[in-house]
Amino acid sequence: MSETDEGIDLGFGQAVFDDDGNRLGTIRGFDEHGFYVTTEEGIASLGQHLSTTADSGEAELMWRCWECGEMGDIEEIPDTCPACGAERESIYYWTED
Repeated sequence: MSETDEGIDLGFGQAVFDDDGNRLGTIRGFDEHGFYVTTEEGIASLGQHLSTTADSGEAELMWRCWECGEMGDIEEIPDTCPACGAERESIYYWTED
């Protein structure tokens, strides 16, 4: 999880809502600017490891480091990148063909 300026813990797959209580989506990644939210229904569930699209066939949901490109199994998201040591905020969801 990641600590924000307001002291709220945020994590991958967590639902995000606007001020009126409308669900915006789920957190799919972090960087120095904040967090990324997905609105796609198929990505909302972390248990869905494989997805099918018309363009790419079968794809696997993984994590990827923004700094060095290292990738790994989504079930084992590291606290820091094992390849370059980047903080967890540099790790985001990635679909690998």
